[in-house]
Amino acid sequence: MVATTHRRWLLLPVRRLPSRQPMKTPVCIPIPTRNRARLPRCHLSRSSDPTPTSEAQATDSLRVAFACGGAGGHVYAAFALAEEVQASLPGSRSLFLGAPAPSLESATAASSSYPFAPVPPCLPRALLAAALHLYHFRPHVLVATGGPPALPSCLAALLLGLPFVIQDQDAGPAPATRLLAPLSRRVFLAFNAPVRLLPKRKCAVYGNPVRMSIRNRRMSKAAAMARFFPRAGLVEAEGMEVVLVLAGTVGSPQINVAVLNMYYEMLSRRKNRYIIWQTGPEDFCEMESLVRAHRRLFLTPFLHEMDMTYAATDVVVSRAGSVACTEILVTGKPAILIPLPTIVDDHQTKNAYIMADVMGARVITEDELDSSSLTCIIDEIVGGIRALLTHTSSCCPL
Repeated sequence: MVATTHRRWLLLPVRRLPSRQPMKTPVCIPIPTRNRARLPRCHLSRSSDPTPTSEAQATDSLRVAFACGGAGGHVYAAFALAEEVQASLPGSRSLFLGAPAPSLESATAASSSYPFAPVPPCLPRALLAAALHLYHFRPHVLVATGGPPALPSCLAALLLGLPFVIQDQDAGPAPATRLLAPLSRRVFLAFNAPVRLLPKRKCAVYGNPVRMSIRNRRMSKAAAMARFFPRAGLVEAEGMEVVLVLAGTVGSPQINVAVLNMYYEMLSRRKNRYIIWQTGPEDFCEMESLVRAHRRLFLTPFLHEMDMTYAATDVVVSRAGSVACTEILVTGKPAILIPLPTIVDDHQTKNAYIMADVMGARVITEDELDSSSLTCIIDEIVGGIRALLTHTSSCCPL
């Protein structure tokens, strides 16, 4: 008697694996099929088998589609996962589904050479477009990391019989995650708290993915400073105090106004202090027209080279987005977090207080935020860093 249903497993590695070492924590995604021969085989490690031809390699390559958009956390989580898949399986292929250009996901895909397929904002058209893109790409799995394109892409995958998994970055699951979790193969979470609101048997807590360039940064502070402040001088770089202000992917009028009211006085009082200020695209023109030019101020609508930015930074002032919090945690930078209270489920406030418990981040609510309170906390943190460095150098002289 021949079985009519077979079960097949794809192994997606969570982190980059060193060569010739066993996989430590694979993620198993079952893919049922009625005919095993119809699905291309995916080789995860080299064996004694003969080297496959180029046609066989193209057939056997793992294909992963990513659906992301909106906030930077959704987009950068997807691209971090794509980097890990590419590093572990060099023959794999990735496709990104997101909002049409101009959008953060389309620009990021263009800069990283990944193929990109636009999904329009209207739900019926988005569902049709996502279904066509998935039908032509034929992915083994769809990974949804959140944002407006994720919902129609997952629904299209259901219609086509494709498996999909969800990666939710926040301390509280998004409404789309709650809706789609029962239909997904697996839900990967960054925190333990959302497990009680989702099907427990499908949940796995792995934290948030972080881009390899940030995790593996090897740049010195002096070299990074030269990128933002070419006239600063490499000799003085180690004594510089650099404050990084991240107003979010879109921008934050509250943070930008607070920094606008205090930056010039801070730079005038502290001759060794520098500010890297990301305003967000929507507020950049207004801030640029109001800011007085200063050689120790770097003003930009958006920062793409975050590995270099973190290497130059001493203190981070940021919104409490999930991926931003994870990057701050990975780099070990002292942080002042200002959560956005109007976001769905208020998950930024939850993220901020988790960061306060885990690494001692300072939390300022929007009601408490003003230029004087922000200045005092920045001075307090930088003073603590300076005192710690002085004590360390006196205890451990070279």
